Amino acid sequence: CMMTAPKAATADTIQDIVDGHILPRFEALATQTYALSDVAIMDCDPTSDALRSAYGDAFDAWISASHLRFGPTEVDDRAYALAFWPDSRGATPRALNALLADQDPIAASVETYGDVSIAARGFYAMEFLLYDETLIAVGEQKFHCQLVQTISADIALTTSNILEDWLSDYSGKLSEPAPDGIYRSDEEVLQEIFKSLSTGLQFTSETRLGRPLGTFDRPRPTRSEARRSERSASHVMLSLAALQDLAARLAGDDENMATTLDASFDRAMSQLDDLDDPTFAGVADPQTRLKIEVLQQSIDTIRAVVRDELGPTLGVAAGFNSLD
Repeated sequence: CMMTAPKAATADTIQDIVDGHILPRFEALATQTYALSDVAIMDCDPTSDALRSAYGDAFDAWISASHLRFGPTEVDDRAYALAFWPDSRGATPRALNALLADQDPIAASVETYGDVSIAARGFYAMEFLLYDETLIAVGEQKFHCQLVQTISADIALTTSNILEDWLSDYSGKLSEPAPDGIYRSDEEVLQEIFKSLSTGLQFTSETRLGRPLGTFDRPRPTRSEARRSERSASHVMLSLAALQDLAARLAGDDENMATTLDASFDRAMSQLDDLDDPTFAGVADPQTRLKIEVLQQSIDTIRAVVRDELGPTLGVAAGFNSLD
């Protein structure tokens, strides 16, 4: 028969993940996005170091929390309002171009901006406004400035709503499952958290790396995530670091499991470090491409360990997820 974790250990694991992994990430996200919004009010010049640096810190905080796709991030499509990517049809530059060309009054306030197309909101929209030469030049500078400020404020509002839901209500749903609650048992809570880990790894392998890799005959370097701001590889690193932390907490007192998981994450992260290719432009060069494929295989090895070894010890299976 399958071994399941003892009840007390399971509850402790969940509490540790809520207090040590989930809440600090959404607190950091709310703090960093407010800081971005404040900087944008003072300095909205797209080439400003202060603005770009605040943007980078806020985006880092989102990537480090972005695998937690359940509960408060899913209300009102909040996660998409922060991170509309991949954008295979180029909806984001199109939507921004229209707003800038028309000087659309919807951008005048954060209250009205919530009704705008989701493609024109969040971190990826902001990246175009700060790093895309073509869009920086569209329309009047004054309106571009207003758009930067409104999108920053909209991001900050969204993340504070996520945090508020976690603090006021949702963390308790995980800590104290109830027969009539969203989660009826600790096992169901663990299943949700486990799914965050496995889906997070899948997204990094298949989307963050898979999109630019394309095929050997048709590599797609321009499909790299956030390549204009040269963040593609750093997103993979941030994601792996966050998922490594979550995996370690799920392993709990199982030292063998913890050691196996840590070693497999460390291998992938050191391969990424050695790659030294911030936007995965090397997908088109056979030698570098091979290294990126090896990195992808290392992440898939972590996925296999999570699925075949960690899942069974927790008494959960990967189940269906949002990417299937």
